[in-house]
Amino acid sequence: KGRWQEMVNRSALVLKLLTSQTHGSLVAAPTLGLPEHIGGERNWDYRYSWIRDSAFSLYALIRLGYTGEAEAYMHWIEDRCRNLNPDGSLQIMYGIDGRSHLEEAVLHHFEGYRGSSPVRIGNAAYGQLQLDIYGELMDSVYLYNKYGRPIAHDLWINLQRLINWVCDHWHLPDEGIWEVRGGRQAFLYSRLMCWVAIDRGIRLAQNRSFPAPLSRWFEIRNTIYNEIFTEFWDPAQQAFIQYKGSTSLDASCLIMPLVKFISPTDPRWLSTLKAVRRELVDDALVYRYKMDDSASDGLSGGEGTFCMCSFWYVECLARAGEVDAAQLSFEKMLSYANHLGLYAEELGPTGEHLGNFPQAFTHLALISAAYDLDRRLNLASRTPDPMGGPFKRS
Repeated sequence: KGRWQEMVNRSALVLKLLTSQTHGSLVAAPTLGLPEHIGGERNWDYRYSWIRDSAFSLYALIRLGYTGEAEAYMHWIEDRCRNLNPDGSLQIMYGIDGRSHLEEAVLHHFEGYRGSSPVRIGNAAYGQLQLDIYGELMDSVYLYNKYGRPIAHDLWINLQRLINWVCDHWHLPDEGIWEVRGGRQAFLYSRLMCWVAIDRGIRLAQNRSFPAPLSRWFEIRNTIYNEIFTEFWDPAQQAFIQYKGSTSLDASCLIMPLVKFISPTDPRWLSTLKAVRRELVDDALVYRYKMDDSASDGLSGGEGTFCMCSFWYVECLARAGEVDAAQLSFEKMLSYANHLGLYAEELGPTGEHLGNFPQAFTHLALISAAYDLDRRLNLASRTPDPMGGPFKRS
C-alpha cells in the first residue's frame, strides 16, 4: 500500500511467475544464453533454483504478506535440508524438482543472441563451493520462524548439522557469490554470510530453546567477526575489500548493514559506502567490481552494471540517513525498467538490458529497497509533538 505500489506488485508478480506451483521452488530466471556482454562468452543457464535466491525470495514474500507462497518455498528448503550431503553440506543450486545433477553443455549449433556464444544449457556452478549460501538460508529460516510459522524439530536437527559444517569450513577459500571461474579466494561476502549463518542459528536456538553447542557457535561467530574487521579492512582506502590480500572493492559488501553485521551509520561503514560510491557507482547504477583489478573471474570481456547491487545501494543510502539521495537513485533505477516493469540481470552503458531476463534477484532487491525507503520516508514526514505526545503528521 506504500509508494511505488505498481512496481512492487509487478516485482511480486514476477516472483510468483518464476515459482513452481508443483515444487514451491523459484528459478533465478526463465531464460538461458542471454549475454552479459554482447558478443561475449558470459552467457549462462539460469533456469534453476539457487539456495541464495530462495532465501532472499522467502524474505521478500514474507515482507509483502504472501505467507502461502513463503510456506511453499519453506517446504522446498526443508526438503533440501532433509537431503544434506553426508558431511552436512548443501549444493548451491538444484533443479526446480530438487534434482542435483545439472551438467553443463555447449550448444555449438546455436549462434547466440547477436553472435554472443557459446550458448550453454546446464550450469557447472552447481559443483562449486559457495559458502555464502548458508547465511542466506539461515537468515530466511530465522525470518520464517519469526514471521511465518515456528519451524519443526526435524528441520532444526538438520540445520544444526548444517551450522556445524559451517563452523568447520568457514575459513576455506571459495568461488563466492559471483561464481568466479578463475580460482578460489577468501571472499569477504562468503565470510560475512558464514557469520550470518551462525548468528541466526544462535538466535533461533535461544528464541526457541533448541539444543545446540552454543559455546562453540559463539566462539566461531566472534572469530569471524574479528577477522573481517582485521583481515578485510583496508586502512588506506578506509573500506572493506573484496577478498583477503586484495585492494579491490566489491559491491556485494553493500549487504553488510542489511544483514545487521554492522551499523548503517558506523564510521567504517560510511567510509566504505563513500568508497563504493567513488569507485563503483555511475549515477544510480552500480558495478559489481572493476574488471581490471578484482579477483579474476576466469572469463574474457566486460559486463554492465548489476541491478541487484544498484537496489542494495539505495537501501544502504536510506539506512545511512541519506533518504533524499536514496529516493533519487531508486526512482532513476525505476526508469530503467522495460515497458512491462521488468528487469534483466544487468544494464548496459545506454540502458540496454543484459543477461538473463527477467531476473529474480533484481526484483527481490527492488522490493526490499522500496519497502525500507517507503518506511523511512513516512518517518521523515512526521514531526514530534511539542507537548511530548506521539508523532503527528507535519
